[in-house]
Parts: sequence; C-alpha cells; structure tokens
Amino acid sequence: MSTMLFSLVCAAGVALVLVADLTGRRWLEWIGKPLAAAVFVGAALHWGALDSTYGRWILLGLVLGAAGDVLLMPRDNEKAFLAGMNAFLLGHVAYVVAFSALPLDGTAALIAAVVMAMVLLAVAGWLMPHVQNDFRLPVLTYFGVIGVMVVVACSAVAAGAHWLIAVGAIGFALSDVSVARDRFVAAGFVNRVWGLPLYFASQMLIAASVAFAG
Repeated sequence: MSTMLFSLVCAAGVALVLVADLTGRRWLEWIGKPLAAAVFVGAALHWGALDSTYGRWILLGLVLGAAGDVLLMPRDNEKAFLAGMNAFLLGHVAYVVAFSALPLDGTAALIAAVVMAMVLLAVAGWLMPHVQNDFRLPVLTYFGVIGVMVVVACSAVAAGAHWLIAVGAIGFALSDVSVARDRFVAAGFVNRVWGLPLYFASQMLIAASVAFAG
C-alpha cells in the first residue's frame, strides 16, 4: 500500500468521525476512528517498524495510541476517559524511549524545555480551573510526559534525526489541547474539526519516521 493510499484511508476514517459528530450517527464513529487508528499502526509496520529498536518502540506507542482512541469513544464515561488518557500517556513514554535512543542535542533540549515549560504553564493556567479534583493529578502528569516527549523529539531532530519526529510530536501535543477543551472546558464540534485531523496526521508522521531509523 502506498503512502498516498494510507493517507487517504486514514483521512476517510477521520471524515467518518466528523460526519458522526455532525449528524449524531454515532455508529459511524465506531467505524471511522478504529479504522484511522488501524491505518497508522499498519503504516508503521509497512514502513519497517519491526526492523529496528526505534521502530519497535514507536510501534508500541502507536498501538497504545490506537487503544486510547477506542477508549475515548464512549461519551460521559469517566473510567473509560481515564483509561484512554493512561493509554496515551504510556504511548508518550514509549515515544520518549524511542527518541532518547537517538543522538540528542543538549542545547536544543534546553531551549525546547524552556519553551515547553512556558507553554504548559499557560495551558495549565487556562485548563486546571475547569478540571475536576479527581482528574487534576492525571492531567498534570500527562502534561509533564508529553512535554518531555516534545523536548526529546526536538533535541533528536536538532542532532540530525528526521524532521518528521519533531513535527509529529508537536502536532500531537497541540491536538491534545482540543481533547482537553472538549472534555473539561466546552464540548463541541469545533474542538474535533481541527483536533482530530491534526492528531491523526501527527501519528502518521511519527509512524513514517520509522522508515528513516538506522
């Protein structure tokens, strides 16, 4: 399957989810979201995820992300939401392990860490007043892990890794803002219309990075 075909099938799955939101036909989401998630896992395998240690850690992260996608589908289910958040958190940990195995640039890591700290403080200041007490520690932990993922990704790219890694990591982090806003601040289609395409595109970019693993 070509890169273009993978992208088209993933986009079709995302489109089904957005149509489900617009029309209230939830059964379309139960087709579209697992389909789009299966595509980025399948694409990573096609591009050689099993051929390197880096690729295997990325594959684990993608599989955990796909599990998180499914767990987040039930609405108004706090246990499923928390389980989905934990799956994504573990997926980010897998990405951190993968990126950390690459050569890293210390100066870039320091700069990225300062920038991410500022961004995360701003996001936390906006979000945390809306977060229920039971979710505050998981959300803050999640922020910390995804911040580390972005920092390590940028450091790896500065040291010579493919740009797909940093763009995918940053895109993933940005897409999480839409999930947080939808869950804790103001639910609505506007969150998903930009957050879902950005999330799946970012996962596809991270999946594609395995093709450039040494």
